[in-house]
Amino acid sequence: MPKIKTYKGAAKRFKYSANGKLRRTKGGKGHLKRRTPKRTKRQFDKLLTDNSNSHRRQVQRLAPYLKRK
Repeated sequence: MPKIKTYKGAAKRFKYSANGKLRRTKGGKGHLKRRTPKRTKRQFDKLLTDNSNSHRRQVQRLAPYLKRK
């Protein structure tokens, strides 16, 4: 059986925490932030936990070799 290819975009966007929860970053932080308040810019840096089973299954399908503990 051949290996499954990993979708690199999903592998870069998602990580698992030490407790096994799925972590993700917010989108839309690349450009057009000149007039955005500093508080909003700081909120882009935080990782969000995503606990829904449907998202977890979808990420597992896209990045099957992503490190899980």
